[in-house]
Amino acid sequence: MGNYAEPDRNSASVHHFFKGREALIAKEKSQRSDHEFRESLSPIAKKACEIVSRIRKSELETIWSTSQHSDLEKEELFPGMIFNLAKSHMETTRLWKICQIMPKGALLHCHLGAMVDLDWVIETAMKEDGTCFCSLGGGLISEKVREKTEVRILFQKDWTEDGSCIWREEYVSGSWVSLKSAAESFPDGGKEGFKKWLKGKCTITQEDNVAHHLGVDDIWRKLQGAFRTIAPIEFYEPITRKFLRRFLTTVKEDGVKWVEMRGASKNFKLRGEEVQFERRLDLIRVIDEEVTAFMASEEGKGFWGVRKIWDTLRSCGTEEIIDDMKFCIQAKKKYPHLISGYDLVGPEDDGRTLHELTPELIWFQEECAREGVDIPFFFHAGECVGDGNSTDQNLFDAVLFGSRRIGHGFSLYKHPLLIDMVKEKQILIESCPISNEVLRYTSSIMSHPLPALLARGVPASLSNDDPAFMGHDTSGTTHDFWQALQGWENLGLAGLGSLAQNSVRWANFEDQDEKTWLHEIAVGANGTGIKARRI
Repeated sequence: MGNYAEPDRNSASVHHFFKGREALIAKEKSQRSDHEFRESLSPIAKKACEIVSRIRKSELETIWSTSQHSDLEKEELFPGMIFNLAKSHMETTRLWKICQIMPKGALLHCHLGAMVDLDWVIETAMKEDGTCFCSLGGGLISEKVREKTEVRILFQKDWTEDGSCIWREEYVSGSWVSLKSAAESFPDGGKEGFKKWLKGKCTITQEDNVAHHLGVDDIWRKLQGAFRTIAPIEFYEPITRKFLRRFLTTVKEDGVKWVEMRGASKNFKLRGEEVQFERRLDLIRVIDEEVTAFMASEEGKGFWGVRKIWDTLRSCGTEEIIDDMKFCIQAKKKYPHLISGYDLVGPEDDGRTLHELTPELIWFQEECAREGVDIPFFFHAGECVGDGNSTDQNLFDAVLFGSRRIGHGFSLYKHPLLIDMVKEKQILIESCPISNEVLRYTSSIMSHPLPALLARGVPASLSNDDPAFMGHDTSGTTHDFWQALQGWENLGLAGLGSLAQNSVRWANFEDQDEKTWLHEIAVGANGTGIKARRI
């Protein structure tokens, strides 16, 4: 074959090629959304990042290796396994402890009715006088019937003391019985068995999570059923007050200092109230009172506060949406410090699009101007797997309507022009990785699109969306931070730090006109206002 020289890894040509390769990688990294943050790190912060990277690498090789743990082969065959299966493993890791103690900034995307662990909610409801239980499908006589039948928990004045009848065939559908009595007489394990069963009805389980063949609409039906079952008792004043304190205490302990939450129930009831009255503004008053009390308490010391993004179900008719918008304006005028913005919520694929609702949204903007109030949009958009369909196109309308942040933005990675516009207009993506996975938009954290958006320079933050129904068993965001850190190779501790800082940078701490809002985002920590101080 002739005489040929051996390949020389140290030759000038190879060295030149390697230099070009390093330059190309560096150029791409300079376009990442977290590049500026990484460049500003102190020597000790860089050292911390190196330590965390080594810990992550070690745990990938020891904890998440199927060769080391044969039991993993029965569940999943790669690191980044689905959340419901990974949860019990992740909470034993060193990365988990690191994520627990790190400051997480602001929680910008969450729904109040799904924010407190269900064990606490069910136990608290049982202790409240007048809390009742009913079935909408007759007697819950078997495990199969109990699985399929919707149930409700609510305060009532007229009810049957003996709740055991609900487990028998003679029970009349819709009749109220004592929740405590029903729980204690549960045929499969009494009170503890009842709590486990009810929690299972309202939580997206491992079995639900892996059943991707059933599709997104199927899993959304269970999530909506969970809200219908649990939310009515959460929005009963005595429980609401305890619920809010539990929520705020838990998120603060998890390293969150600021919350902007959705969730405005028009079915809120005051103590002892059975007949339904219009109480939307009373709910805002109660939230305001409880947030104020928490921040004045010892346990609330150092917490920055809460604002509320008013939300309306996108599936509602025009008259109902307009009515709710009017209440939003009233609430803003009465509690201007508490009301942050406006959004439309609920499954995008099963609700009205922003395009269809354009007349209502323009009416709202004009009405706000007439009333002299500033209520910016923080729209859910792109929480879908479509590409170019009407739901996916909510992203276009969210950008055109000037939404200051976009909730989820899951399908944004398919739109190169919109990506450029989101960057130019400084719109933050409120990303909820675990929620997107559990609701079947992605099969695991490894295939989530957020890393692609970060690589393109799109600003984002991490949130937990509906943790009580997703299986987190906490109000905190550590699970989402851990999933991102463990699942995405290019993120690391510096990437998490950037996402946490972004949450503060894009938080709506106070009313600002568009020019001031964009300026304070642009200058970040170099500004002079409240946002810069908190960054």
